[in-house]
Amino acid sequence: MVSRRLFLSGALASLAGPVFANAPAVSSFPRRRPDGFHLRSLPSGEDLISSANLGGRVAYVVADAYTGQVLETVNPVLGMPPASVAKSMTAAYGLDRMGPGYRFRTTVVSNGTLTNGRLEGDLWLVGSGDPLLDTDHLNDLTRALAEAGLREVTGQFRVVDTALPHIREIAPDQPIQVGYNPAVGGLNLNFNRVHFEWQRSGDGYNLQMDARSAAIRPPVMMAEVRLSDSQPNVYSYGQTDAAEVWTVARRALGQNGARWLPVRRPAAYAADVFRVLARSRGIVLTPPEFGAVPPVNGLVLAEHVSDPLEEILRGMMRWSTNLTAEVVGLMASQAGGGAPSDLAGSAAMMNSWMSDRLGARHPGFVDHSGLGATSRINTREMVRSLVATGANGGLRRIMRDIAMRDAQGSPVADHPVEVVAKTGTLYFVSTLAGFARAPSGRDLAFAIFCGDLDRRSQFDSAQEQRPPGARTYNRAAKQLQQALIERWAAVYETA
Repeated sequence: MVSRRLFLSGALASLAGPVFANAPAVSSFPRRRPDGFHLRSLPSGEDLISSANLGGRVAYVVADAYTGQVLETVNPVLGMPPASVAKSMTAAYGLDRMGPGYRFRTTVVSNGTLTNGRLEGDLWLVGSGDPLLDTDHLNDLTRALAEAGLREVTGQFRVVDTALPHIREIAPDQPIQVGYNPAVGGLNLNFNRVHFEWQRSGDGYNLQMDARSAAIRPPVMMAEVRLSDSQPNVYSYGQTDAAEVWTVARRALGQNGARWLPVRRPAAYAADVFRVLARSRGIVLTPPEFGAVPPVNGLVLAEHVSDPLEEILRGMMRWSTNLTAEVVGLMASQAGGGAPSDLAGSAAMMNSWMSDRLGARHPGFVDHSGLGATSRINTREMVRSLVATGANGGLRRIMRDIAMRDAQGSPVADHPVEVVAKTGTLYFVSTLAGFARAPSGRDLAFAIFCGDLDRRSQFDSAQEQRPPGARTYNRAAKQLQQALIERWAAVYETA
């Protein structure tokens, strides 16, 4: 009865029909079929892959989540891009090396004394890499300064961002203007994105760059935007000593609009916004100086403390925030005694940790977010790693619930299979890895990687426009992934 319900209610139904409508009279090779009369109508995994007609390659492994016993595989040792599934390993790495209760702290300190509103000495804004620091948090810090009675600073405004190395961008092959590919540093703000808004005004445009939150919109001086009537690309980027300069093709703006652009100098961005917010409270700060060592046992005037790491990672797994993944990966490498200067070096440390701690053989991550398309891991090692984190471990607890859908793509509210997993998407790459609980309560660990790398190689990844066929591929891959999970929940419901 359970397998019949799976067959009729979910993605398995939409792929099973075409399989048997076009099945060959004689199979070219023996295929595993589930035992039991009531399961014999279910297609094999190979049948489902054939019916999906994705092109490229599909690889998967499913195993018992407690024992690690491998139950079914297709192309298990084929290395493929994991895309954002990489974040699941980054989360496990961070939880192990830093602990679920770790918190980031952003502080305002001084090496002087505060008397009658006058600070005799320098004021320091010190970052610890907090990936979720935003404009409202900086506003809270300046409010705390004002409430402490600060009115005047006699010394310099100094900014410390040395908690992490400065990395200009996560993946150099991405379009320059996409907000999901920002810089990474020890002082991050608004996911290192600046808000660009344009409004039509007569024959021209009013352009604005700000660091907005839901409540306030402080202007930004360290980033500016210009219009071009002649440049071939929609966006171009450059830098001066004072600012990051974006140039936008006038023809592309249309009427009113807005988008978030990446920031390449995150410490300068945070310092800029902090000075604006401080000035709004009557506290005038000098232009920032960077790179100095903060005072030991200095006077702490204000502090922002982040949520625990476990909650930060739960949000990362839900929203797939690349900056969070890279910050946590770098911090975990440092916590393990490393001193990586770039993402590739830190990813290599995570690869070694996976081998030592999880038993993975030769994982090939090049960053912590999965944005770099040259990362490789096979589904066998991915599932081995998931099992090693524990069938009910910390990684599983922060994974996102994945809704099972019917043949029309609508969520099935009372679907008997429960899935928590991490998704991953690049153009012509769709991945899913996590845990599934069958109606009987049996827990399965799985990884499904779909990728048509030949089609992916035929377009310029530096262009933001989606290549033809990418959306269709992604939709079909997700349908296949859910059909496979439904099959496994029926076939391997009991040990």
